[in-house]
Amino acid sequence: MFNFDQIIDRKNTNSLKWEEEKGTLPLWVADMDFAVAPCIQKALQERVAHPIFGYSIIPDEWAASYSGWWQKRHKLQIQKEALVFCTGVVPAISSIVRKLTTSAEYVLIQTPVYNIFFNSIVNNGRNVLQSPLDYDGTRYTINFERLEHDLSNPQVSLMILCNPHNPCGNLWSKEELAKIGSLCKKYNVVVVSDEIHCDITRPGTAYTPFASVNDDCKMNSVTCIAPSKAFNIAGLHSAAVYIPNQNLRHKVWRALNTDECAEPNAFAIQAAVAAFTDGEEWLNEMREYVFENRTIAEAFIAQNLPAVKPVKSDATYLMWLDVSQTGLTGDAFAQKLKEKTGLFISGGSQYGDAGRNFVRINLACPKVLLQEALTRLAS
Repeated sequence: MFNFDQIIDRKNTNSLKWEEEKGTLPLWVADMDFAVAPCIQKALQERVAHPIFGYSIIPDEWAASYSGWWQKRHKLQIQKEALVFCTGVVPAISSIVRKLTTSAEYVLIQTPVYNIFFNSIVNNGRNVLQSPLDYDGTRYTINFERLEHDLSNPQVSLMILCNPHNPCGNLWSKEELAKIGSLCKKYNVVVVSDEIHCDITRPGTAYTPFASVNDDCKMNSVTCIAPSKAFNIAGLHSAAVYIPNQNLRHKVWRALNTDECAEPNAFAIQAAVAAFTDGEEWLNEMREYVFENRTIAEAFIAQNLPAVKPVKSDATYLMWLDVSQTGLTGDAFAQKLKEKTGLFISGGSQYGDAGRNFVRINLACPKVLLQEALTRLAS
């Protein structure tokens, strides 16, 4: 048993999340307020015990740990030669955008979606094409007629897929992913599948890797994966891209090396290997805890806040809340909440036009912090 109720003071640790003014309760950025799995801390302590931190190679055990984990957890066979180290999913996506598209072309994203996708596109001189998901007041679905129309634009050369979807929490089915793969092949659009949240699913559910669906998906995609979200080690900058298509892999490999984001720091390999080799029990308990938090939050909101509607979700530790009935936009709601109560959550417009009436809150925290956040939300 692991103690996810433990309160760990993260102030004065240069934490992006917690270096806020006194009285602020930050539940915005997607990292957890849980201690990492002991196996990861032990692996890092052993590495720190050696007093030289020079340049690092990527040993065979790194790829073996990824392959073993994805085979066991997700029924996907990952070949060693198809896996490339990178320092993070976002640097990889930005490199891929630069390499696989040209200036002023469009990159398609399904909004509302992770806000940094916009940065990776716009900051590299490309245009964002928002292809909104359908929302029925309860959950999100893909409008395939709209998606095909958008993919048929000859200026669209790349689609960034979020699987599972952040912030909506959708687990896309094999059939949905197959349709996406078929359409992208039809219109010569390469898929970059961000699967960083794949291990944080509701107990009893599992995600489907895009590359596992069929050959259309496998050979026309780059899959971005990492232990960072699931094991709370984002600050160690350890990730990978999986690219079965040899020609596509060479292009991405060149891009990552050109942009100098294909070399590990002194701790990145050890942390990933420890997580994927010995971290399964910790992960399973963390998922149980986080989805208990989701149940608690949903029940509290239903009883106390009828104008706020949680979106149904089976993945991520992030809750997406519809605040349209409050009379405020998501951004205004989040701003007033922070000003009046100190609770810091994310306004929805940064996730695209479709997120205008929503906010995002991070549930990966000890229950006492969650209860305090819910109390502030209600006030």
